[in-house]
Amino acid sequence: MQAALKSRGRVRTDYGFLIPFWLHRAVILLTGMMVFFSPLNPGRILKQINENVSLFTTAISYDNITTQLKTAIARKAITEGDIRLLMTGSLVVLIGVLLCAVGGCMSAGNHRMKKRGVFFPLAGSLIMFGGLFIIRQDYRSIFTFVTENNKTSRATPITADGSMPQGMTVFAVAAGLILLTSVIILFLLRSKETEPKMEMQEKYKLFLMLLPVLLLSFVFAYLPIYGWRYAFFDYRIGDTLSAENFVGFHWFETLISNPATRADIVRVLRNTLVMSGLGILTSWLPIAFAVLLAEIPSSKFQRFVQTFTTIPNFISWVLVYAIAYAIFSTNGFINSFLTNVLHQTSSTDYLASADHIWLKMLLWGTWKGIGWSAIIYIAGISGIDQQLYEAAAVDGANRFHRIWHITIPGLLPTYMVMLLMSIGGILSNGMEQYLVFSNPLNRQTIEVLDLYVYNIGIGSGQIPLSTVVGITKSLVGVILLFGANGISKLLRGESII
Repeated sequence: MQAALKSRGRVRTDYGFLIPFWLHRAVILLTGMMVFFSPLNPGRILKQINENVSLFTTAISYDNITTQLKTAIARKAITEGDIRLLMTGSLVVLIGVLLCAVGGCMSAGNHRMKKRGVFFPLAGSLIMFGGLFIIRQDYRSIFTFVTENNKTSRATPITADGSMPQGMTVFAVAAGLILLTSVIILFLLRSKETEPKMEMQEKYKLFLMLLPVLLLSFVFAYLPIYGWRYAFFDYRIGDTLSAENFVGFHWFETLISNPATRADIVRVLRNTLVMSGLGILTSWLPIAFAVLLAEIPSSKFQRFVQTFTTIPNFISWVLVYAIAYAIFSTNGFINSFLTNVLHQTSSTDYLASADHIWLKMLLWGTWKGIGWSAIIYIAGISGIDQQLYEAAAVDGANRFHRIWHITIPGLLPTYMVMLLMSIGGILSNGMEQYLVFSNPLNRQTIEVLDLYVYNIGIGSGQIPLSTVVGITKSLVGVILLFGANGISKLLRGESII
């Protein structure tokens, strides 16, 4: 019967066998995500521990745990041993989650790999229980001591009655589900024939190779979206989010209705759009530089120039400013040269001036990034068929003709992709460069949107308003990206999304 179904292109799927595997993998995936999700941190056993600290941070960072507990430690409400025990328990839970993740990956292999891999989540779930038990005992000890000695003002337990915190309960349930599904899978695999060696289909191998990138993207690009909730609360640093300080869309209305805020937004948008626009207008420079490098006949000199121009990309903007300060400050090289060599009295502080600040930032950014930006175009040139150049040379085309009719068209698709990405990120032109070059004289013209968010959020403590600006910037960036992609698809028949 099965052969007949195969011959017709239809194979009956054994869902009773597959469902436990998919449930197993889903629970492991969610548990791995919860490691970075701060509200479900089982290690937050005291209210003084920052509510934004995740289990991962609790396991590896002593300072993040003790930031608000210094007084309690100094007055013996809790001890450093309690903190170390908490970190140990959190680390044990992390190790258990890691073992479960290994088993989840191996469950995508053949039956032999599945049988071997199921023991990892079995052991991992038990280790998770052990780590949670350590945290639980540490919490009981702290709760008993604090309540008996009336020191709750310095170290406040997360629950009033000493019951298991929410995060600990969620992780215990996850560990129990992983253990249960592992036992079920082990039972189901007993009747399956095992292959001579462990193997995995190519598509699963490729997916697992991509998985670290997906996880990093989730942690650094998607998980911070959870912080958007601050836009709906009247939050002050150190407060907690609750129904009492929930204000709905108040800060969104302030962004539009408040004249001072509206004027600031218009100003920083002008600076942002001008600087990003200048960057887009000069986005052809890396192509020109890549073509210039490709036309250098000496390969040694070509590699030297490429290395020499790429290195500035790895220099931090702080060091770039130090270089600029040594050259253009009041006591810098230029003023010293004018005074000591040309005998002209000069004490101009070129860095403090707001004159031509947009052009200055463009030049510094171009100097720092042109070598790095040209790498992708150099790779594109190396991928162009060399027979095209040979055929053009036979037909009498000179070097300029070959560049114009072969190299440039070959690089155009890559350039269009980079251009679309630049348009999508037109409101995100970075903060570090403008932060280090900013001063009271040029602030009005150098402050871009990212720097403005930093200044009002970190500098002035207006976390909700800075979050609203950040949300708006992200949404506009997504709209611009899809809009530019649609125009490209309409005009060129190609898109990147």
